[in-house]
Amino acid sequence: MQYLLMIYQNEAEYAKIDTGTSQKMSAEYEAFTQSIIRNGNFKAGDRLRPTTTATTVRVRDGKMLTTDGPFAETREQLGGYYLIEAKDLDAAIEIAARIPSARVGSIEVRPIWVYDK
Repeated sequence: MQYLLMIYQNEAEYAKIDTGTSQKMSAEYEAFTQSIIRNGNFKAGDRLRPTTTATTVRVRDGKMLTTDGPFAETREQLGGYYLIEAKDLDAAIEIAARIPSARVGSIEVRPIWVYDK
């Protein structure tokens, strides 16, 4: 089964970390990503640009409205994701717990809805 692991972290706090800590976390992410590639769990994954680069789109009464930034103010922002293959939710949660940002933010684990064709 496929799961989307959404990585949430406070952008303002992340911006305050020193270069050494940032480089260490990047190395941890690289090691984590390589491990799930080797294990066959990795399907896709990317880091997202900051929410200051986001645009939110809504359609109301047939009119498109755009707003700079995310839809809602939150303490943590979506910073990236992994799409993984795991045998069940427990296995997906175990993988999510290994994501480096789980120590400072949160990882939302959500199963992918597969449409019957």
